Amino acid sequence: MKTVAIIPARYASTRFPGKPLALLAGRPMVQWVYERAAQAPAVDETIVATDDERIAAAVQAFGGQAVMTSPGHRSGTDRCAEVAEGLPPGSLIINLQGDEPFVSSDQLRQVVEPLHHGKADISTLATRIQQQSLLFDSNVVKVVIGRAGHALYFSRSPIPHLRGVPPEQWVDAGVFYKHLGMYAFRREQLLQLAALPAGQYELAESLEQLRWLEAGLNIAVAETAEETIGIDHPEDLQRAELFLQQQAKR
Repeated sequence: MKTVAIIPARYASTRFPGKPLALLAGRPMVQWVYERAAQAPAVDETIVATDDERIAAAVQAFGGQAVMTSPGHRSGTDRCAEVAEGLPPGSLIINLQGDEPFVSSDQLRQVVEPLHHGKADISTLATRIQQQSLLFDSNVVKVVIGRAGHALYFSRSPIPHLRGVPPEQWVDAGVFYKHLGMYAFRREQLLQLAALPAGQYELAESLEQLRWLEAGLNIAVAETAEETIGIDHPEDLQRAELFLQQQAKR
């Protein structure tokens, strides 16, 4: 069974135009993500799915594989689905966001593992929130996980709400999880997902995974303790550079 990591990358980001080509320690962001995926034992092939010739050229320049896709896709998952149409039946697909330059081999193994065991329709990752600022940041997606290890709901708001506890005490009083932007699908499931209409909760929160929950699909959530730094804004590059410096000193 072949496992393919697909990295959807578009140039026209509202919050950070040109983000895949932003330089981190002298290398484009998309190169960091691509190389991390390509080096992972759980991944057999890595592809960047883009609608921009500049991104495709940058990927080819560092020896990566890029596939041009339609500019009309409403989400990264739809872009991945277009590439998946050309992959062998039965393939496992990892949708790896192009703004996670520090994704690890272990995380890629974790995200695809539930599909090998047939425990879910889709799988993803989350990490425990330890900082108050992250809990109340609407750019940080939170997830509530059931006893079976499946997602109950995703939100930009802090969930669950701790009734009777002052918000400034929530991180210490409760358990909160940050959703990490990667998913694993079976190829055939991914193609079906791309055909689903947007749901009311997806439209309300602008989170495509809510479309899948609303459709009744199971999303397994594996917990990782590893640090990740998603790049949402230009200033996040400074945090990423500092992270690299700290890693170099260890």
